[in-house]
Amino acid sequence: MRAIPADHLAALEAGTAEARTLSEALAIDHGALLRAAIPAASAKLREAADATQQLGILRRMHAVGTALHRFLPPAELSLLAEHPSDTVRGWWCFALAADQQRELPELLAAAAPRADDRCFTVREWVWMALRPRLTEDLPQAISLLTQWTGSTSAYVRRFASESLRPRGVWAKHIAEFTSTPALGEPLLEPLRADPDRYVQDSVANWINDASKTQPDWARAIIARWLRESPSQATERIARRALRSLPSE
Repeated sequence: MRAIPADHLAALEAGTAEARTLSEALAIDHGALLRAAIPAASAKLREAADATQQLGILRRMHAVGTALHRFLPPAELSLLAEHPSDTVRGWWCFALAADQQRELPELLAAAAPRADDRCFTVREWVWMALRPRLTEDLPQAISLLTQWTGSTSAYVRRFASESLRPRGVWAKHIAEFTSTPALGEPLLEPLRADPDRYVQDSVANWINDASKTQPDWARAIIARWLRESPSQATERIARRALRSLPSE
């Protein structure tokens, strides 16, 4: 692992730079960053951020976001959504998800700019933050996110599939999809020939996740797509989607 230059780490913890790699995101002292990003933070908020440093990164982000939701006034919290630091914008995503007063349509509408964020880390944090809320009402989540598959932004289209992957990365499995992946087809069908590799990889990984428990479904949907939508994009998705299954 390449060492992070001291001046760049200092900029990350000052909230003036964005992480360029996951390693950089992991190296940040969240207590130090919070003090820089919110100089007037209350003692409770500072203590909550300091207490997260020994946690794994996902639990750390969740804990800081929850603390922000509890202890920071809404007007001040809203400013963090556009902060120069990708980690701070990530905190905001988790704070948003902690707001139980927001119904799912409002939650997704608020999160949309972060799903389309310029920085890859924020695009990961936002789906990880919202995934538990999305799975509370899976039919509604599927219905709402199916509309996102028509976005002109590849980042937004990718969120539609990535946020509800059956197994996901650092995420609890979605039992409904591991047992009945066909429930997710409304999300996948519009993306089966998506021109962007970022989206193709997500769709392929979704099906690959499902293939671990429902290989026949995975083979069947890929075979149908190759018949109905023969294209380089679909062929690439097909190769990646079935990569965990033995060749027949």
